[in-house]
Amino acid sequence: MLLSVLLLLLLACCALANHFHGTVITYYPGNTATDEFITVVLRYKLNFHSCDEADTWRCFTGACGFERSLTLNIVSRESSGDWCQKEGIMVRQIPRNFSFQLMLRGGNWLSGNINGVNVWRAVNLVDLRTRSDTGRANSSPQTTILPVIRVPSNCQWDLNLLAFDPDGDEVKCRYANATLLECDDCTLPSAFSLSSSCVLSFTPTNNSAIGPYVIQLMMEDFPRQNILMTQNSEQELKTTHTPISKVPVQFIYRVDLAAPRCTEGLYLPKFEPPTPPNGAQLNIEVNEHLAISIKFVVLMSTVEDLQFSGPHNMNRGKVRFGEYTLRWTPSIDEAGQSHPVCFLAQSNTRYHSEVRCVIVWVGNASITSTIQPTTPLSTISTPDTTIRETTTSSTTPDDGTQTPTTPGSNQVVIGLKAIISFLHPLSEDIISALLQKIKDELVRRGIPTDSSLTVSQQCSTENCS
Repeated sequence: MLLSVLLLLLLACCALANHFHGTVITYYPGNTATDEFITVVLRYKLNFHSCDEADTWRCFTGACGFERSLTLNIVSRESSGDWCQKEGIMVRQIPRNFSFQLMLRGGNWLSGNINGVNVWRAVNLVDLRTRSDTGRANSSPQTTILPVIRVPSNCQWDLNLLAFDPDGDEVKCRYANATLLECDDCTLPSAFSLSSSCVLSFTPTNNSAIGPYVIQLMMEDFPRQNILMTQNSEQELKTTHTPISKVPVQFIYRVDLAAPRCTEGLYLPKFEPPTPPNGAQLNIEVNEHLAISIKFVVLMSTVEDLQFSGPHNMNRGKVRFGEYTLRWTPSIDEAGQSHPVCFLAQSNTRYHSEVRCVIVWVGNASITSTIQPTTPLSTISTPDTTIRETTTSSTTPDDGTQTPTTPGSNQVVIGLKAIISFLHPLSEDIISALLQKIKDELVRRGIPTDSSLTVSQQCSTENCS
């Protein structure tokens, strides 16, 4: 009797464990620091078939300190129950100016995956030594990923992974390495290729098997110039060819049956304005309401779902057919950080759109001053629009989300934040040309053509004529 019970428990354990769909983990230095200790905030995603499953990141090497707090919350679920994504937020206290590695390890990956990966293993590297260029501890590249990306077996497809670094470092991607214990079985499937610029490409071949593939990548940040990393009285040189930290990015890439056509907008959903472009940076203050409007079209089928990965307290609301809104109100805990958000549309035939990702900056705009310009003469940040509701009455759509309205109208205030810096004063002609370029882009994204823009020019005494 006892043996039969143990066998049943073992079978139940193994059945539940065959549903891992990947992970990603990033970090920011915390706000609490002393001469001896510093806190670090690690945000990670856990992807499983069921929301009842979870795992824990554990110390692997180095001075991991101790865990001060840990929360785990659901981000989103796939509409048919294929997967569930959770976000973990771990705060650790470690010796100041130290580095360490955490590991996530268990079994097993989603059963039946084509490249035959069973045990999951992921490793990150946290380096909190003081950087000579910023005078602060290093932050990792910021990214996120959905648990499953789908592509028809007959369609060439490029997945542009979000690769953003708060310190302005260059972010590069490579496949995980078994020698470094970054994964258990680290072979990149033959139908896929990965560039150092973090583009994962699928190329149809006669040998492309239908089904799920396990993808295991690493993101690393490289300084744009040589810097010193200081730990107490010891220093290490980091060149433009030596990474500072590393972030694992693991997920399922499912190759589906061939689509009648690969043209976006027919069978594969296609994004339309005012959907923000891939890589857009949005700015929001603590306790302000962010609304990201997303619109897509697919002519030969219907849209079934908007899938997203972002902060666990971000809400998805359906506006009307083919239109959704992602809403988020950051708290003081998110201040001074950049938060990645990725999303895609899925049709009722299970075809996916491209994946689009944005970065949401929370808190003081002065944080961006540490980002190194990519051109010697000027830098222009991508203009972003954030919608702030100005009314108090509201209506409730079918999905239960609150949509502020006024009688007979939907009045909103469009706030544009753009930072433009030059070494010399701008002439009126240049200012007019810049404003026209910005307005053209905003009109393309959906604002009325009769809108007007104004600019407030600020300059230091030595740069003003």
